[in-house]
Amino acid sequence: MEKPQALIIDDDEMLATFFASAFEDADYEVCTVHDGQKALSYLNDHVPNVVVLDLQLPHVSGEQLLSYIREDVRFKDTWVFVASIEGTRVSYLHEQADIVLTKPVAYQQVVQLAERVHPKVQSA
Repeated sequence: MEKPQALIIDDDEMLATFFASAFEDADYEVCTVHDGQKALSYLNDHVPNVVVLDLQLPHVSGEQLLSYIREDVRFKDTWVFVASIEGTRVSYLHEQADIVLTKPVAYQQVVQLAERVHPKVQSA
């Protein structure tokens, strides 16, 4: 069985690696990009099962990417985790994002969330 796909979009390479490792531990194939324009290019050609999205990105903002994902029918089954240090300032995103994570976030919490939305777990 093919592994589900996770796209990690974060301009902080250490945080991107942190999220990528958590999703790999939850049995996902992971792609990581570090700016909004590269993320948009990736999303034009791929439909990941999960997107972990930082809001503060160079070139194209996380909010613009979130709007793009939510407006495109190809992503209707894609889970979006918004990751931000802004906490209550991003509470309005709860209507668009499936999960809002406030940085810093615990590694095990990310792994458990990834496992919870894993397609194999949902269908079991």
